[in-house]
Formats: sequence, structure tokens, C-alpha cells
Amino acid sequence: MLSKNQIKEIQSLQLKKFRDAQHLFIAEGIKTVLELIAHKPELIKEVFATRDFFETNRGTLAKLQIKCSEINEAELTKISLQHTPNHALAVCYYFRQQNTTFNFDTHFSMYLDDVRDPGNFGTMLRLADWFGISTVFCSPSSCDFYNPKVIQASMGAFLRVALVYAELEELKRDRTIGVIYGAVLNGESIYKKKVQNGLLVIGNEANGIRETTMQHIDQKITIPAHASNGTESLNAAVAASILVSEFFRQLN
Repeated sequence: MLSKNQIKEIQSLQLKKFRDAQHLFIAEGIKTVLELIAHKPELIKEVFATRDFFETNRGTLAKLQIKCSEINEAELTKISLQHTPNHALAVCYYFRQQNTTFNFDTHFSMYLDDVRDPGNFGTMLRLADWFGISTVFCSPSSCDFYNPKVIQASMGAFLRVALVYAELEELKRDRTIGVIYGAVLNGESIYKKKVQNGLLVIGNEANGIRETTMQHIDQKITIPAHASNGTESLNAAVAASILVSEFFRQLN
């Protein structure tokens, strides 16, 4: 049974200031917790889960000496951010300094410019993982990597994709990037463009790419719409998916 203090401590990790203070974050759901157990068990401080989860995974948890607490559905609901909690929640340590070496001569990546929706942010990490992008770059004003909704939306990709927070000007100063593409509404059609390895900038969901970032864009690209379309723009994660898919098609 969870104590009131335990519930309060876990609930506090929903807020960035408490995550940063304790260097802890929450990972929810059977799939995500199992991926942590399989690939990064050293990150796990403690697993809180229902009896069904423990009966299925007890041997692995014991072998890895992972601290576990069996809780009931009502207790899980109290510490979960999900409307329908999925049997398991892990409290985890922050990653140690990740290897962020990235060769723009042979690979392309994304730069998330002021992307603040955690669902979009996590989905784009999942997208990067699907297409083999090992490192994603983003502005310091973008969503927090350890936001529980980011972790959930990434569907385990947060374990495999490194994240670097930096302004684009700083990245250009520290790294040889090559061509920097900006996803905008008035650019050249991605389907008529011969792309190169470099960096694809995806802007804020409502306001697009910031002016301070736009100054560093080499080439503007867009996803052409049907002539009769009445939609103002695409969701940021949807647009990123289409563009990254075309980059991958051309460069592989």
C-alpha cells in the first residue's frame, strides 16, 4: 500500500521543477516499463504495478534486483496521469550525459523549434527512432524531455534517441551542419527538391519557426496541398512525418 507521502512524491514528478530537483521522472504503461526493464534497468528507481504485471514479470524483476511495490488499481489511478492507467508505472533516474556525437555529413536530423505540445514532441522522438535518427536537436524553449506525456507519446523511443537543447545559432557555431531546411507554408515543394544531409527545422504548432531561427535557414521547403484544400496547416508531428519520410527516401 502506498503512503500519503509516496503518493505526494510521485505526483510531484508531474512538474518539471520537482523532476529537476530530484533528477527523477515517471514512465507509464506496460510497454514503456518493459522496455526500460529490457534495455535500461539501471534507470529504474522503483516499479509500482498491479498484481497481474508482477505475476507475469516477477522472475525478470527479481533477477535484475529491481525494487518493486505491488499496488491496486485505485492507488495506480492516484499516481497516474492517464485517464485509464495501464498496470505499471516506473519512477526513474535522469539519464547520465548522453553521447551526442552526430555526423551531419552522412546523416540528417530534426531541429524542433519551440515545439511545446508534449504529444507532438514525443511523437517526433518516435518518428526519429523509426527512421534511425539517433539524435534530435531542439530549442531550449521546447518541451521538457522528461515530461510524462513526452515519455508516453514516444512509446519507448526516449530510450534510443538522444536530445540536445541549444539555440540554432549555437549549434551552427559548434558543429558543421551543412544545409539547414525550414518547414514553412511558402517554401519549395519537398517533392521537387533534391535534399542533402543536414538539419530539418520544424516550428511551433501555432506560430511556426521563430524569426531568430529563420535567419539561419538555408532553404525553405513545404508540403504541397491540394488546390481545393481548406485546411490552414498540418499538425507539426504530421508534417514532420511526411518530410522526414521524404528525406529518408531520397537519402537512403
